[in-house]
Amino acid sequence: MIREVGLRDGLQSIATVLSTERKREWVRRAFEAGQREIEVGSFVPPHLLPQLADTAEVLAYAKTLPGLVASVLVPNLKGAERALAAGADVMLLPLSASHAHSLANLRKAPDEVVAEMARIRAARDASGQRTLIEGGVGTAFGCTLQGEVKPAEVLRLMAALLDAGADRVSLADTVGHADPAAVSRLFEQALRLAGERFAGGHFHDTRGLALANTLAALQLGVIRFDASLAGIGGCPHAPGASGNATTEDLAFMLAAMGVRTGMRLAPLLALRADLAQWLANEATHGSLWRAGVPDHIGLAA
Repeated sequence: MIREVGLRDGLQSIATVLSTERKREWVRRAFEAGQREIEVGSFVPPHLLPQLADTAEVLAYAKTLPGLVASVLVPNLKGAERALAAGADVMLLPLSASHAHSLANLRKAPDEVVAEMARIRAARDASGQRTLIEGGVGTAFGCTLQGEVKPAEVLRLMAALLDAGADRVSLADTVGHADPAAVSRLFEQALRLAGERFAGGHFHDTRGLALANTLAALQLGVIRFDASLAGIGGCPHAPGASGNATTEDLAFMLAAMGVRTGMRLAPLLALRADLAQWLANEATHGSLWRAGVPDHIGLAA
């Protein structure tokens, strides 16, 4: 499964503020193209991220589409309470394994985020909601601020999130330091630690390795990945970064390999073309939109 994160990780990283109407259209057309999980925004204070101020409205629309899993990012307990009240299907609490990045990004040390996870789990349980809680461990392969991030620390924090009440955990190459061999080593250990509670991978294409890193994880049996339409997004602490793994390129790679995603490339590329127009002053990325789909690859893949 490909979880679309462009509406959150993509839009929060650019200056253009996309209208609520356009976001609803994006959600609807992605759903029509076969996507079944979309991260629709983030419950952060609007003055910090005006690009995502309408998350509740976009989430409410996403909830009307049958079979669509609508996820949101929550930075703390207050954000989680808003997500629970709005009926999110999944809420993702990000944790940076890099101490320096954690302080810069969330103003909390990694173990303080673990403590916040425990409070969020308690609030979820008290609410009676069935919202899944995902702990996303970022900067899992290194950090532009701190440098090396030791795999043992990544795994320690992943285990701590699970112990604190996360339903599942995922790994993110936030600043694009990963390579396929490093992915194989760390994901193998993560799968051994978390088992069925390991949710998937989030790769950035900072150095052109997002698809290669995805393949390395796929070969270990990981089947769920984040990606962003037109590759928009990135990290403010990774200057020059080209953004997230590109949804349409990832969908094409999987289709070409015979992996069933339920996604149709033709409507996805049509949506990508319109998104590029909506974000005319922003950098977009990817290759499939330039070269097209070879005749032997079924557009219904």
